[in-house]
Amino acid sequence: MSNDVIKETEESPVNENSVSEEKEPVTSVETAADEDFNDQQISADEDFGAILEKFEQDQTMFHSGETVKGKVIGVSDHGVVVDFGYKSEGIVPLDEFTNESGEVTVKNGDEVEVVIKNIHPGDAPPILSRIDVLRRKAWDAIENAYNSGAPITGLVVDKTKGGLRVDINGVEAFLPGSLADSRPSFNLDSFRGQEIEARVIKFSRKRNNIVLSRKALTDEVINQQKSETLGKIEQGYVVEGTIKNLTDYGAFVDIGGIDGLLHVTDMSWGRLQNPADLFKVGDKVQVKILKLDKDKEKVSLGYKQLIPDPWSSVVEIYPVGKRLKGKISSVTEYGAFIELEPGVEGLVHVSEMSWSKRSKSPKQLFRSGEEVEVQVLGVDTEDRRISLGMRQLQPNPWQQAAGKYRIGMTVEGRVRNITDFGAFIELEDGIDGLVHVSDIVRSKKIRHPKDVLKRGEEVRAVITSLDIDGQRMSLSMKDIAPSSWDTFTSSHKAGDVVKGRISRFAGFGVFVELADELEGLCHISELSDERIENPEKVFHVGQELEFKILRIEYDNQKIGLSHRAVGKDDEPVVDYRSYTTEAKGGMASLGELANLKFPSKADVQKQTPKAEPKKAEPKVEKAIELVETPAAEAEPAPAPEAPAVDEPAAAEESDEQAA
Repeated sequence: MSNDVIKETEESPVNENSVSEEKEPVTSVETAADEDFNDQQISADEDFGAILEKFEQDQTMFHSGETVKGKVIGVSDHGVVVDFGYKSEGIVPLDEFTNESGEVTVKNGDEVEVVIKNIHPGDAPPILSRIDVLRRKAWDAIENAYNSGAPITGLVVDKTKGGLRVDINGVEAFLPGSLADSRPSFNLDSFRGQEIEARVIKFSRKRNNIVLSRKALTDEVINQQKSETLGKIEQGYVVEGTIKNLTDYGAFVDIGGIDGLLHVTDMSWGRLQNPADLFKVGDKVQVKILKLDKDKEKVSLGYKQLIPDPWSSVVEIYPVGKRLKGKISSVTEYGAFIELEPGVEGLVHVSEMSWSKRSKSPKQLFRSGEEVEVQVLGVDTEDRRISLGMRQLQPNPWQQAAGKYRIGMTVEGRVRNITDFGAFIELEDGIDGLVHVSDIVRSKKIRHPKDVLKRGEEVRAVITSLDIDGQRMSLSMKDIAPSSWDTFTSSHKAGDVVKGRISRFAGFGVFVELADELEGLCHISELSDERIENPEKVFHVGQELEFKILRIEYDNQKIGLSHRAVGKDDEPVVDYRSYTTEAKGGMASLGELANLKFPSKADVQKQTPKAEPKKAEPKVEKAIELVETPAAEAEPAPAPEAPAVDEPAAAEESDEQAA
């Protein structure tokens, strides 16, 4: 239109003024229309800008880490879709809305509170978290509990070194084992899976450190209960309690804020090896207060005191001689304990298990829990002891011994035991015989039976005495074979020449070993025709010589010998000395000469030819001459010099003193 106006103006310049005049109203109308359009356009632009600016401002209000509320608009395997007012919906991982059973705990339309974990500048949806919301709330609650001292609740999830891990709405805290309870807790596993109340004693959100104390709360409760309990109990009262802990020596029982000790000896009248066999933690029990110290808050409790004492009637129930059955409760090296009824036990000593004197160890014969038959031997109600026997139910071998054994019978047995005075020989189970030390060997002295015998050795012996009622038997081993004396004397007589070995010396002569365990005595005067003062300077132990038998005393089993008389067959053998040689006894004596009457020295010289000087006559021949001289012809004279007579007498006296 404007172009048309301009064109008309150019074609009609004459009418320029009129044209101008006509142009003014047209221009004002168009201008008004244009202004109105422009105003509308500007207003629309302003509204869109404002909306855009407002939208952009709304988007910038959400930042990572903020807590927002939204509505669930979808649930899928990829997560839970939440509209929280952002340009796009956010996603929460599905496992954050899934319980332990695997069930989803949210549905469409539910309002939830979440934390923006990440907002992408592009088209990717924001990542949201529900757990972070719970964790923040938990930290706030923990901080408030720490500041106010109020208790907080948590779930014990696991046991760690030194304590427990506790979950407080997604926040992990530590509960030391020493602070788990007011009483010592030896089993922290019992807290696992439990929901507990505790007090926050240490808190640091920056270091993610939380320490709890359950003991702080239980102490308050227990102290209150303790004061109430102490005010209403006395010694002798019967109260109800709860088993809190078990040990090898007893149980701790909570009787209302106070832990009393129930010792194992006060649990049962019988033998109780392990308190766990009778009680378990958590049991409710009735107990009696045996001792009470209110100042130290110590209580001793008893359980068996509320049960009738079975020992009050054992004399009537278990008389001596009664046979009964029982169960072996324990076995020791010295016997077995038999439970006759709960609280009543008897002991079968090892010596009462069998008639045999060499019974095996009870642990090899019996085992706990085995049922056996016994007989009551004795009852001691004061010391609470019952003696039981098992061998009394078996045949006594001594009752049959009278028909099996007799005096003089040769028996065989095993050496069961060796003592200082002899050895016990077991002939059969339950029957022993004693061989005294003097009856082990015949003519050889022994210091101790163990020098000849050893335990377990098989030996033969002769029964010398038998006492069936006293159950005693005496044996002799030396009588089982002919002795050396019997063997020697059966083949030798006085006047025989034998060989012997010097075995030992004495002041009055030498002992000669003639056979095994057989000795004879050669007096010092019979060693040589020459005078010998000290035989040890002329002979030596072990030297073998020939001797003539002067005398054999069968009653005393003594043999007198002479070395100087060997080879002098033409000379009569005169035995005027009485030798008291005892084989292996080490004792010897000389007698008979004391009663002889001696002539004067002059008479002796008259009888001796002077023309033929020769060696000094043997003292024995002189003694013979003196004996043959009549007493009437002997003149009074001073005491003759007779050293040959005096020395044997002195030797005999010294021998007796030595004995």
